[in-house]
Amino acid sequence: MGITVVLSIKLIGAGILSLYFLCLIILFLYSLTQLRLARSFVSSAKTPNVKTPELTYFPKVTIQLPLYNELYVVERLLKSIIALEYPKNKLQIQVLDDSTDESLELTQRIVTEYQNSGFEILHLTRTHREGFKAGALKEGLKTASGEFIVIFDADFIPPYDWLLKTIPHFNDPEVGVVQTRWGHLNKSYSIWTEVQAFALDAHFLLEQVGRNQRGYFINFNGTAGVWRKKCIISSGNWESDTLTEDLDLSYRAQLQQWKFIYLKDVVSPAELPITLNAIRSQQFRWNKGGAENFRKLIRKVLRAKSISFEVKYNAFFHLLNSSMFLFVSLLALLSVPIVGLKSALPEWRPLFYMGSIFIVTTFIFFGSYWQVHRYQNGSGFYSFLHYCKRFILFYSLVMGFSIHNAIAVLEGFLGKKSPFVRTPKFNVEQTEKNGLSNKYSTSKLTKFTFIELGLSLYFLLGLSSAFWLGPTLEMGMFPFHLLLFFGFGSITYFGFKSHS
Repeated sequence: MGITVVLSIKLIGAGILSLYFLCLIILFLYSLTQLRLARSFVSSAKTPNVKTPELTYFPKVTIQLPLYNELYVVERLLKSIIALEYPKNKLQIQVLDDSTDESLELTQRIVTEYQNSGFEILHLTRTHREGFKAGALKEGLKTASGEFIVIFDADFIPPYDWLLKTIPHFNDPEVGVVQTRWGHLNKSYSIWTEVQAFALDAHFLLEQVGRNQRGYFINFNGTAGVWRKKCIISSGNWESDTLTEDLDLSYRAQLQQWKFIYLKDVVSPAELPITLNAIRSQQFRWNKGGAENFRKLIRKVLRAKSISFEVKYNAFFHLLNSSMFLFVSLLALLSVPIVGLKSALPEWRPLFYMGSIFIVTTFIFFGSYWQVHRYQNGSGFYSFLHYCKRFILFYSLVMGFSIHNAIAVLEGFLGKKSPFVRTPKFNVEQTEKNGLSNKYSTSKLTKFTFIELGLSLYFLLGLSSAFWLGPTLEMGMFPFHLLLFFGFGSITYFGFKSHS
């Protein structure tokens, strides 16, 4: 091999390795923040539940229900809101309806029935969707008479005593937000819903509890929470320049020194998306919005003199959360040429062994998420086996979504604007299978299915290269490539299946 060729390979290899190790280090540092939160969660799980303060008086509460074409769930939603235990004369309900289909007429009929029953319930419509959900909430705030603002998305069914368990925490005048945990109405519907429930439980138990315990910034989750109206106004009100207006306002409020309280034991059941395209749209919005908020807020957070370095450090990785998909994607794409470099440059082999840090990162995630599973399901042998199966499935599918979500992150960082795409609701229960006929579902074949098909073949190449690239087997990347092939292959399969 000529000297020029060798030098070129080494130069390219140095670039690939540098970027590869940068991704490894960032993911490792992120995993350490998760480990810290897991320790706080475990500590919290051993302490008694937070006792609900005594409600000394019933303040006026406004419940905002942002809707957009919710034909299948609006009746269920309004029925659960009306059933909330709270003095009728202290409750205002705003149905913020931007719908453009026949659900508008259905909602108006239901609202009229409840108005005739003596409830202060308003059906507020707009002739435009300016600002999307954030715009609707801001518009409704103009006529909100409540001291506290409750927000529920259309697919939620809050328990009857939800207000009695949340409002008393505002006895402390410094509390600006009380957030509750999401439950899952259709967790067992399919593999997709089980994996989503796994991921959301990790967020709502490990992350939200851990951050709240340590005094870090947490985020309002867009629904199933209560805001002090004064907190919203003093923090700059709702803004629609990002796709995750809830994260945006949460950080602005905490920078203003408002306290957030998270109640892990108050659970509001909700419906998980059941189709691949619905999951895609939700994931794209959440991850792009996360990147947009990093751009918008990180300088304010780092320059804030009122918060400690520890809080800033966690906030940095919290806002960078969705960007982990970008680093996972780069890591995955670079892993295949890494196998070739190991064969071409055997003298660099000690450097390649440093890649084992990814195994450490994986074990940190594995151990952290196990704490959530153990809290919910117990720690017996069969529970552990079930967890192992769920974790492997979750981990591989997260990798399979990495390119899709990385593109969303890149769009967020580059400032490319896109509309707020709602996640369709289906009103399906645990065992019902008729949701796919929903008028809002779409079986459109997207470009991502073809990208994911190409990547599944790419990682199949990575798998096979372990056997033929060099004189000896190169099995170091084999488990990683197997997870990637399974993740991208599975999503490709379901992508084509949903279109057939």
